[in-house]
Amino acid sequence: MEQGMLDGVCVLDFTRVLAGPHCTRMLSDLGARVIKVERPGEGDEMRRAPLKLPGDGDQSTYFARRNAGKQSIAIDLSIPDGQTLVASLVRHVDVVVENFVPGVASKLGIDYESLSAVKPDIIYCSISGYGQTGPEARQGAFAHVVAAASGIMHLDSDDGGPRSSHLQAADVLAGTNAFGGIVSALYRRSRTGQGAYIDVSMLESLIAGEDIAFGAVPNGGESVGGARPGMGVSNVGGRFIAWQSGGAPTLWPRLCAAMGRPELQHNADFATAEARRERWHALRQMVSDWLATYGTPEAALAALREARIPCAPVLTPEEVVAAPQLVARGTFQEVSHAGNGRVKVTTSPYWIDGEPVQATGPAPYLIGEHTTDVLRELLGASNEDIEALIAAGAIAVAPPAT
Repeated sequence: MEQGMLDGVCVLDFTRVLAGPHCTRMLSDLGARVIKVERPGEGDEMRRAPLKLPGDGDQSTYFARRNAGKQSIAIDLSIPDGQTLVASLVRHVDVVVENFVPGVASKLGIDYESLSAVKPDIIYCSISGYGQTGPEARQGAFAHVVAAASGIMHLDSDDGGPRSSHLQAADVLAGTNAFGGIVSALYRRSRTGQGAYIDVSMLESLIAGEDIAFGAVPNGGESVGGARPGMGVSNVGGRFIAWQSGGAPTLWPRLCAAMGRPELQHNADFATAEARRERWHALRQMVSDWLATYGTPEAALAALREARIPCAPVLTPEEVVAAPQLVARGTFQEVSHAGNGRVKVTTSPYWIDGEPVQATGPAPYLIGEHTTDVLRELLGASNEDIEALIAAGAIAVAPPAT
């Protein structure tokens, strides 16, 4: 895009780790100016997550990816001078995003009530594990713990019992929901002048993202965990293949025809979706036995695709990065990096007007790298003002990355 859809929007970003940075990265990709507030000397703890990048900067591939396109300012929020500085900055921004444990922002004097008193039309978004209200609101949360509290971990249990998931879905869904709420609030403000307070719960985001149990159980139905009927995985020639036989009424007849067993469409054991769910283990074994006759995963995949059965090999991340589909879409974008020269990050997962939505620049290499520039541009701060804030311990500065 020649011009970002959110050009002119300024975001003050107090978030760390994943849910909040995912949200603000999406805002940045659309052209918003995102000013990431970091703790002097410490910064976002994900600077030290895997994989550590070369150079003098305290930065990881995790941080570089989730914070691409942002600026970093270092403010000590625990002292009055730092809190006063935030109030001054808020007068010049459109959006504030935070993901502190509920109650912390209030103690720091940077909660919605405090900042909306300074700028009544501010759009303020809080992301937390359980939401800002309710008996569990002030409990700390990570995606793993929220998955347990949501029932999703129970649904995903296997013979070994509940297990953790590699995908931190609660974080990513909450961040995406926050992004949608913020953009919607910006649209309303453009029409009415009204600001907004947005309260996003990781727990509720995960529950909303589940497709069966939380429609059935509230209405008297039962939850069914474990392997999902209609979603098969088969080992063919030493390689796992995923295939789908449910979810659309045409898939089972196609699969029967491909297996050379069209009579199964009318067999009472498999004729209806409910019957196939009840006999899923037998059906899965039947399909796996048929696929095994092809000998190689390539031949089995070709047969499934010829029959228009959705399927894919189970890929490793290394294979995914090199996958022709993602190469064609430019999913892994290169941005500059002061210590590594270049680093690859993911783009936003959608295109607009035929073009990918990409990171607008690298992640901040050093904590407080843009402190001086931001204070000068937004507040008109002089060198003397900046030196006074440094002396008071309210800010930290770092030289720009080269």
